[in-house]
Amino acid sequence: MTRRFVLTILLLITNFAIMSDTLNGQRPQKPILYGKHWVAVTGKPIAATAGAMIFQRGGNAVDAACAMIAATSTMWDTLSWGGETQALIYNPKTGKVIGINALGVAPTGATAEYYKSKKMPNPPEYGPLAAVTPGTPGGILVMLAEYGKLSLKDVLAPSIEMADGYPMDAGTANTIERQKSWLKQWKYSREAMLPNTGREREGPVEGEIFRQPDLAATLRKLVDAEQNALKAGKNRKQAIMAAYDRFYKGDIAKEFVRGTQEEGGLITEADLAKWQVKIEEPVSTNYKGVDVYKLNLWTQGPAMLQALNILENFDVKSMGYNSPRYIHTIYQAMSLAFADRDFYYGDPYFPPVEPLAGLMSKDYAKSRAKQIDPNKNDAGIKPGDPYPFQNGRNPFTDLLEKWKVVPADRQTQAPPGNMALITPFGDPNGGFPDDNFYGGTTSVQAADEEGWVVSVTPSGGWIPAVIAGRTGVGLSQRAQSFVTDPADGPFNVIEPGKRPRVTLTPTLALKDGKPFLCFSVQGGDSQDQNLLQFFLNTVEFGMNVQRATEAPNINSFQMRSSFGAHEIRPGRILLANSTPQSVREELIKMGYTPTFEERTSGPITAIFFDHAHKTMWGGASTHGDDYGIAW
Repeated sequence: MTRRFVLTILLLITNFAIMSDTLNGQRPQKPILYGKHWVAVTGKPIAATAGAMIFQRGGNAVDAACAMIAATSTMWDTLSWGGETQALIYNPKTGKVIGINALGVAPTGATAEYYKSKKMPNPPEYGPLAAVTPGTPGGILVMLAEYGKLSLKDVLAPSIEMADGYPMDAGTANTIERQKSWLKQWKYSREAMLPNTGREREGPVEGEIFRQPDLAATLRKLVDAEQNALKAGKNRKQAIMAAYDRFYKGDIAKEFVRGTQEEGGLITEADLAKWQVKIEEPVSTNYKGVDVYKLNLWTQGPAMLQALNILENFDVKSMGYNSPRYIHTIYQAMSLAFADRDFYYGDPYFPPVEPLAGLMSKDYAKSRAKQIDPNKNDAGIKPGDPYPFQNGRNPFTDLLEKWKVVPADRQTQAPPGNMALITPFGDPNGGFPDDNFYGGTTSVQAADEEGWVVSVTPSGGWIPAVIAGRTGVGLSQRAQSFVTDPADGPFNVIEPGKRPRVTLTPTLALKDGKPFLCFSVQGGDSQDQNLLQFFLNTVEFGMNVQRATEAPNINSFQMRSSFGAHEIRPGRILLANSTPQSVREELIKMGYTPTFEERTSGPITAIFFDHAHKTMWGGASTHGDDYGIAW
C-alpha cells in the first residue's frame, strides 16, 4: 500500500466526517431527553422543574404545560402574567389537534386616530399604551378546565412558591438592571423590580431571592376562588372557571384596571369582562406525508405552512444542507410567505375576511415558487394575490399595487445579529440594549404516555413592563404589532376589541395520524424561519431531535418587523460564524448582505415521538437557557 494511497484514503475519511458533521449541524452539546412516561421542555430550568413536579403529582401534559407557563410568567422569562398565551393541543381521545387562542385585544379607545393624535405612527413599543388585555391567565385556566386533570391549586403551587421568593437567574437580573430607567417611571414596577433602590445596582442580583408579594396574593386569590367554589358544590371545571371570573370580572379585575389607568393605560373593566379565550380549529398543510399544524392567521404560523408549500416544488435535499443554493431557496420561499403575512394576516374575528383558502392553496404556492430566481435575491418581493385561487376577487388591489417594499422613512441599518432577536424595546437614552433577545418569547413543550401533546409560545409583558396596581401583573406590549394605516396591512389595523397579528407560533406535526413532532421557538419574526429549518432538518436531512435544535439556521430580515417601526431590510441575512467562506462569497454574489452570530439555532424546544419503541425524545437548543426533563 503506497503512502499516497493511504493519504488519499485518510483524506476521503476526513471529508466524509466533515460532511457528516455539516449535515447534522454541530455535534450536539446537549443529550437527547429520553422519556417513557412524560417529557417537559421550556425556556428555563426551574420552569421545566415545575412541569416535572406536576407530572409527578399525576397530572397530564396539559396540567404540566399550564404549570410551566405559570412558572415562566412568574419568573419574567420575557413574559409575565399579563401577556398572551397560544397553544396547540393533541387530544388522544379524539385524535384531533386543538387551537387555543388566548391573545388579548385592543382596549376601548385604542383606535388608529387615537395614536395618531398622540403623534405616534403606530402603538408604542412599551408603556401603558402598548397594552392589550391580558390573555395568559385565561389561557391557563381554560386549558386546565377543558383538558387537564389536576386542580388549579395543584398546578399553581410551584408558581405561588416562586412568587413568595425564588433565586433570580443572571439573565433576568441583568435585564431588570439595564431597563431600570424605564421601570422607575411606573410606580408598581419600580416597587416590584428594584429591591435595592438607592444602591449602585438597584435591581436584583444573580442568586438573590426575588419576592413578588402582590403577585403571590393574586395567585392565591385564584386558588381561593376555585376552592370556595368546590366547597359550594361546584364541579372541577366550574371551580376553575370561578377563578377565571375572579380575574376578569372580580376584585382582581378592578385592581388591574385601576392600576393600569393610574399609569395612563386604556383598559376598562368592560374590556376584561367581554374578552374570551377561543378554542379553534388550527390550519394545516401536508408536506411529503407529514401533516403540519399551526394556529390561524392571527399568528404568523401559516407563513411556515406557505413556505413548505412553496418548497415542495424543489428538491431541497439534493441541494445539500446549508449549501448556497439551499440557503438561497429557503430565503426566497420565506420572503414570499412573509410578504403575504405582512399584507393579508390579521384577526379572523374582525372584517375583512382573510383569504385563508387561497393563501394555503398548493396551486398558489406553485405560482409563487415560479417567481424565485435561482441565481439572485429578489429584493422587491411583494405580496401575491391569493384570491383567484379561492375563486374570489381581491378587494385591496389598489393597496397591493402601492405596496412599498422599503418605505423611505423606514430604511435603517440592520443591527448586528438577528433583528427578531433584538429586544423589541429601546433604551430610554437611545439605542438598543447591548444583548440579544435570546431569552425572548419562551416556549413550552409537554407530552405524556396517555398521548396528550402540547406546544405553547406564551409571551408579552416582558421587562420593562408596567405592573398593574397591586396585582403584580405586568401589562402586555403586544399592541405594537398593529398598524394604523391600511396601506401597511389592511387586515391588521388597530380597533378596540381586535387582536394584533402576533409572531407567536406553536407547532404540531402528525404522521399517519399520530404525533410526530411537537416544537416551538423564541424570537419574534425569526420564529417560523427557525421552525421551518428545524422541520426540514428532521424530515429532509434525517437529523435527530437534538441535532435539529442545535443545527445552525439562517434568518432573513426581508419582512416588515412586527416590532417598533416595522422596518424591512431586503437582502440582509443572518449566518452562523461557522459558515464556510465559499458559502459566504457565493451568497454575496447572489445579492445578500450577511451578518453573523455564534449561535443561530433558535432557541428551539421540541419533542419527537418514537412510536416503534413507544418513547418520546426531547430536545432543547444551546441558543439560550432552554431546558427539559423526561421520565
